[in-house]
Amino acid sequence: MPRPTSFGRDTGLQVRMLVTIFLLGAVYALLVGVLFAAGASGILILIVAGGLLAVQFFASDKLALRSMGAHEVSPQEAPQLHALIERLCVQADLPKPRIYVMNTSMPNAFAMGRSQKNAAVCATTGILELLSPSELEGVMAHELTHIANRDVMVMTLAGFFASLASMIVQFGFFFGGGFGGGDGDDDDGPGLMAIILVSVVVYIVSFFLMQALSRYREFAADRGSAIITGRPSALSSALLKISGTMERIPQTDLRAHAEMNAFYIFPASAKNSVFNLFATHPPIEKRIAALQRLEAQLQGAPA
Repeated sequence: MPRPTSFGRDTGLQVRMLVTIFLLGAVYALLVGVLFAAGASGILILIVAGGLLAVQFFASDKLALRSMGAHEVSPQEAPQLHALIERLCVQADLPKPRIYVMNTSMPNAFAMGRSQKNAAVCATTGILELLSPSELEGVMAHELTHIANRDVMVMTLAGFFASLASMIVQFGFFFGGGFGGGDGDDDDGPGLMAIILVSVVVYIVSFFLMQALSRYREFAADRGSAIITGRPSALSSALLKISGTMERIPQTDLRAHAEMNAFYIFPASAKNSVFNLFATHPPIEKRIAALQRLEAQLQGAPA
């Protein structure tokens, strides 16, 4: 049956991703310029930065999945989950991603990958046990929308800039004048401080850009899920169930997953952020309200 609204690129998200990449590239160029000005070896910069970028771009998804204890499941191991995702991929015109399951009571799901052809989706055992088939369909359609929109790749690159800047700051404080190229402490000191200060700026800019993009991409993925499935109410129900269950998960367990918050469909925290500016996700109330508006639009659209 044709959808009331076509599933395509979210223009607002595409613009935000382009702006994010441009600004991150600008601050990264500034950081590289300061490293050169401070006397750091150009070859060293190229090897370290290029190597880290390659690892982040080509292997970050595998490393993250492995670090979280997720394991890939075959159609024989998880026939219902595979069938559900295959059906959604046909509806969204996407290649089927690799499918992972993470053994934890925390109900959550996420998508990772550098492209639509090299992507993975992961569901926790907690969410598989908690949700009904229609609710799980809404959640997995949300994750497939992230893949369709390619925002996972942008978030991966944004994470690279923040990680590199953080590493430079840590190494700068640890090794002291090791960054500078001068022969004396007087030459090394100012160069090192400039590197650390610029690295801090790069980290802060990367952090806020990631947070802003992360919040908007969740709205875009919610919308994509509603269009793919035709049932925004199923995703609303899933989010409410996840939120209510998350409040009962021990804080120690949630903190163990906090580093993946930007990728989860719902942040691994029982409480909303005190400052919305630092939140990786929009408030659940706003997400539910947006889905309710979509429900009304879909029901009122002509067949």
